[in-house]
Amino acid sequence: MKNIVALVLCIVFSVSTFAAELQNSYKVTYDGGSLSNIKGGAGIKLYVDSTTVKFVKDNAEIAAIPASSITEVSYGQDVHRRVGTAVAVGVFTLGLGALTALSKSKKHYIGLTWANGDQKGGLAVQCDKNDYRGILAALEGVSGKKAVNSESMTVKN
Repeated sequence: MKNIVALVLCIVFSVSTFAAELQNSYKVTYDGGSLSNIKGGAGIKLYVDSTTVKFVKDNAEIAAIPASSITEVSYGQDVHRRVGTAVAVGVFTLGLGALTALSKSKKHYIGLTWANGDQKGGLAVQCDKNDYRGILAALEGVSGKKAVNSESMTVKN
């Protein structure tokens, strides 16, 4: 009986630890900025805890930014029409191609700037539409800075 209880406790503990790790991590796409060891368009993970914002790629930490050094959090959207998709669909079906041309797609971006002593930097990441507000809330919470809407935030590689 003790063995069964021990096994159940081990399973519950490992699942809860895994779930706690997932709550503070977000999959984002690095769009550009001052991180020199990563290229734009790379998929990375963003970890937010009470003192640090970390960026990790392939289980290797790219950057760790102290929450107290964050100077600005910004956000924006890039909205464009699906012209390429409409042309591709329109080749096969005329009506659906026209309907597709009327639809829009949005990309959600979050920008972060920091100054840690003489080390200053900034970056922009593209977020999933489901994680966008959660990441903003997490960054605002740990930094104490209110996110600024940046209508012209388009970082091109």
